[in-house]
This record gives sequence, structure tokens and C-alpha cells, in this order.
Amino acid sequence: MTATAPLACVLAERHSVRGYLAKPVADDVLREVVALSRLAPSGANLQPGTFVAVQGEVRRALSADLLQAYRSQQQEAEDYSYFPSPMPMTLKRRQIASAKALYDALGIAREDRAGRDAQFERNFNFFDAPVALVLTIAHDLGSGCYMDLGMALYGLMLAAQSKGLSTCAIGAMASYPSLIRRHLSLDETSKIVCGVAMGYADPDAAVNQTRTSRVPLNDYFKTVG
Repeated sequence: MTATAPLACVLAERHSVRGYLAKPVADDVLREVVALSRLAPSGANLQPGTFVAVQGEVRRALSADLLQAYRSQQQEAEDYSYFPSPMPMTLKRRQIASAKALYDALGIAREDRAGRDAQFERNFNFFDAPVALVLTIAHDLGSGCYMDLGMALYGLMLAAQSKGLSTCAIGAMASYPSLIRRHLSLDETSKIVCGVAMGYADPDAAVNQTRTSRVPLNDYFKTVG
């Protein structure tokens, strides 16, 4: 029990954090967390994907252009399909419940479109977290490599949590792959997977009270034989 209890705590405590303190994350801590993420399993040990830390003027310019693209309703072809189309109603209900949990925590009413848009725009500022990451993957890798990178991403989140840091994956970044490639000086062989915000959670931020539910075990687990 003593060996598994700390991990259970890290798993239970991790949640998406969208409000951060201004406290910086030491570079050696960030590098350790990223290195630990690579302990995730990987088919044939390919270890796909890269983690790009975006800082300084590059980060400011990237966020400004992402906000402009979103506000002007610019459209880009995404590098991969994230959601099913059409989305089954069973999944749509989960999506709606997730959004409700977020906006309820912020006191934003369903009909408050301006308030919802303002909150969504914070994705493109990496929620003002001290660390901004962009995850990429090579264009010629198979679908299984996305699974491997996903395990590394979760490893990153758990490693961060164990160091007292919080995280939030930012799928909205995948909507503007060409724009992101330009700012990060990446060529077309790099697919943009997502962004990640990382830092020390602001305990007083209302948005950090958001919690989403998980489906019951019997909905996704069964024993055969």
C-alpha cells in the first residue's frame, strides 16, 4: 500500500488548471518533468513527438496572432481529426457537461456568449501559465504513435503534479497548425498536436474549482471468460 498510495494521490489530484500564479517554473524542474514523461511506454520504443517550450517574444507574438485568427474567424485545415463528425449524442452529452462545469465555476451563464468567448480565448494565451508547451509529431507516423505521444503527455502531467505543478492540455491549438508552424519555425513535416499550460495553480482562481465527472466503471470495463 505504501508504494502505491503516493501515485494514487497524484492521479486523484490531477485536474485541468486554467488559473496560475505568476511564480516561474525553474528550468531544471521543467527539464526533469519533460524527461520523466519519456518513461511512458512506446511501441517499438519509437518515442514519437516533441515538446517545444515557447517563451519570450515568440510566445507573445504567437498568442497575439492566435487571438487575431480566432476573433476574425479564420479557418485552417487541422493536421488531424480530434473529434468524431458527427459526434454521437452519448459523447455530446459528456462534452456539454464538461462545458457546463467550467462555466458554472466561473458564473458565466449559458446565454452569455461574450463571457464564454472571453474564457475560450484564454486558451491562446496558454491561460497565462509561466510555461507554454506545444506538442508536435512527425507527419509520416502511424495512428498508434499518437497513442504513444498521448501516454507521454499524461506522463508529463503526472510528473508535473508530483512536483507541485499543475497542467492543462490545450486542444484549441490544433485549430491553427500553419500559424503555429510559422511562429515556431517548423516545416510541414511537423504536425501540431496540442498545447500545454504548466505552472503553479492559483488556489483563489474560481476557474480552478472546475471538476468533471468520469463515467461509471461498468460503462467501460467488463470481464470475459
